[in-house]
Amino acid sequence: MNEHIEVGKINQLEVNRESEYGLYLIAKDQKEVLLPNRYVKKSISIGDIIDVFIYTDSEDRLVASTIYPEAMVDEFGYFEVVENKHYGSFVKWGLPKDLFVPLSQQKTHFEIGKKYILRVCLDSKTNRLYGSQRVGKWLSYKPQKMTKNQKLKGLIISKTPMGYKVIVENRYEGMLFDNEIFEKISIGEKRTLYLKKVRTDGKLDLLLQPIGQKSTSTLFEKKVIEKLKEKNGFIPLNSKSDSDKIQDTFGMSKKRFKGAINSLLEQNKIIFYENGIKLI
Repeated sequence: MNEHIEVGKINQLEVNRESEYGLYLIAKDQKEVLLPNRYVKKSISIGDIIDVFIYTDSEDRLVASTIYPEAMVDEFGYFEVVENKHYGSFVKWGLPKDLFVPLSQQKTHFEIGKKYILRVCLDSKTNRLYGSQRVGKWLSYKPQKMTKNQKLKGLIISKTPMGYKVIVENRYEGMLFDNEIFEKISIGEKRTLYLKKVRTDGKLDLLLQPIGQKSTSTLFEKKVIEKLKEKNGFIPLNSKSDSDKIQDTFGMSKKRFKGAINSLLEQNKIIFYENGIKLI
């Protein structure tokens, strides 16, 4: 149970009393926050300790929610712009109240309907949560106690000529290199990653699979087999097919696809037809 109510985070609070507007929850310091009726579940009773996310409403009052946003305070996310004002923009982030992004925190002009990588921040003076596009300001280039092949969480934030830039554990900058990516990935995706090495500049080189797990060729072959099983053993694609269709279906380049099916043909695991491939 929380000692104090913390805005922008998951809090463990006790259900203290009922009101016509919802349930009042209490922390150890006896401060209360309202859980509005729209978030109250029938299974919740007085005395229960429940997990809730805390934010402020349009009148800067604390509100508890059993629905969680896509990212919490000090975390990064990929949010769609839903409204522009002369003083800033509002983005959809999973709660009824949209997240505000002040003009001062926008590096580019926000367009309605487009998505942007943002950090969720807390204004300590007002207790208001806001979004910031100034990503680099919040990153550290002094990673502590990291080991090779360490399992990490990452957010894909941009495409570069070398590969994909990643925010790792909401703190560090990393890179997935094109020649080590064996599946389709996209901006805004959250991924489990593995540390290849920490560079001298403090940035991280990353992999999508643990080091030494399987050879890349085996991974490609496995993906082809799995996809064939999903499609009842036949897919109308082969080495002569359009590369975009191969990428969309298998999440790999045409070159890698050809290598995988050639190997599977040699192993007598598939049959090659003019109009596709079939699982044996």
